[in-house]
Amino acid sequence: MKRLCTLCARGGSKGVKGKNLRELAGKPLLAYSILQAQKSGLFDSIAVSSDSEQILSVAREYGVELAIVRPAEMATDTAGKLPAIRHCVLSAETTLDRRFDIIVDLDATSPLRLVSDIQGAVQLLESSDAPNVITGAPARRSPYFNLAEELSDGSVKLAKTLSNPILRRQDAPRCFDMNASIYAWKRQTLMDCEGVFQTGTRLFEMPEERSIDIDSELDFEWVKFIAIHRKRFQDVW
Repeated sequence: MKRLCTLCARGGSKGVKGKNLRELAGKPLLAYSILQAQKSGLFDSIAVSSDSEQILSVAREYGVELAIVRPAEMATDTAGKLPAIRHCVLSAETTLDRRFDIIVDLDATSPLRLVSDIQGAVQLLESSDAPNVITGAPARRSPYFNLAEELSDGSVKLAKTLSNPILRRQDAPRCFDMNASIYAWKRQTLMDCEGVFQTGTRLFEMPEERSIDIDSELDFEWVKFIAIHRKRFQDVW
């Protein structure tokens, strides 16, 4: 079973400028995902895809041999991530003259995952019939109990309902906030799919404190606070 880890990191960011290279507890943000992938022991190769030569240079500094230039049209604010991942995979396979079975994409903006989270997500994928695995944390709000949806006339209603009304949050089906941390795919599914959710998609659960995805300055401050505390005990967690 050949496994490839991809990290797709754009140079531009509106919410947090230059966030992929921004220093976090002594390292560029991107470095944490690279080091976690290396420490997991799972991957035959690690590839970083970016439109930024500075990002690719930092990737090389941290031992990444596959520094792949992402086409400009795949690096805009409106571009989807799936085409970028597929381009990264195909470029890596062409360079190495090798075909991978499992693709795991780590989001550089979610550095608080543990190495064991990556291992757990991959184990779930490979031990099941699931076409892919995503990660998430238990949802703070349940769409069956206390999450409102706005209608076209401006009124609101409960986002989801069941035939029997839910009186307690604990009685509602379990729901999760996707944390954008780890996406694990069987290769053919990744190449054929049009979205993340497929028939049989599974979720690897992570706690809230490891599920912060940096999309604002406030997110970055929360991550920095947790990272500095963790760094007292271990380097890459």
